[in-house]
Amino acid sequence: MLLNEMIKLALQEDMPTGDVTTDSLGLGSREGRARLVAKEDLVLSGKEVFAATLKMVDSSIQCKWQYDEGNFIWAKQTVATMTGPLQALLKAERTALNFLGRLSGIATLTKCFVQKVEHTGCKILDTRKTTPLFRDLEKQAVRHGGGHNHRLNLSEGVLIKDNHIRAIGGIQFAIRKVRSKTNLPLEVECETLEQVKVAVAEKVSWILLDNFSENDLKTALSHIPSSIQTEASGNMSLDRVKQVAEMGVNAISVGALTHSAPTADFSLEFDL
Repeated sequence: MLLNEMIKLALQEDMPTGDVTTDSLGLGSREGRARLVAKEDLVLSGKEVFAATLKMVDSSIQCKWQYDEGNFIWAKQTVATMTGPLQALLKAERTALNFLGRLSGIATLTKCFVQKVEHTGCKILDTRKTTPLFRDLEKQAVRHGGGHNHRLNLSEGVLIKDNHIRAIGGIQFAIRKVRSKTNLPLEVECETLEQVKVAVAEKVSWILLDNFSENDLKTALSHIPSSIQTEASGNMSLDRVKQVAEMGVNAISVGALTHSAPTADFSLEFDL
């Protein structure tokens, strides 16, 4: 979905027949000024969609930013200032903040994971566990937090998962069947050491070690040559991710970056 289409639908959701409160105040052409303030420490993401939301309500609104995407911002700092018709700013406020809070929350959580493993060289990856139709924005937020994007969609890359393996009758069958149909690099999800050994013998490009304990992960990694990239996944928390990264995997995928990130807290404070 195009960004402008998404914003339009979001505004329609919030104002299906107008803003009865603001429309009743009779503000006319009165000008307003507002400050976007961070109410907690956070990493910024969502500038474009925030500003575009304001401008869709009234194209004359001007937004001046004090920080760039990916910047860390301390609580109580002014992130941006806005000027424009007061009634338009009031109407756009919540929808714009909803976008910004959601995306900055993802960026902030991602940064927390990245900082835990940055001494190892291990990459933090997102997953496809995204809000429907928000994937581009949410994966951009992961990048703003210092993380990396796994495949964007099912068309972009091969990942043979457990249900594919069950559907075809075995991991070797799945690898060979997919390889006969595409030249894309193959990543295979493995749940047991036996599956890892098959994937290594088939010389896949990536092995995803899913829900392995630390001991089993160590054993599995000892069977995987350096020519094959490794990814760990499953129950990755901030408390656990450092230990897993130090075991030598190339990447760790964390679904929580997008499906469980808390919303970053901003407020729009009007100077009247």
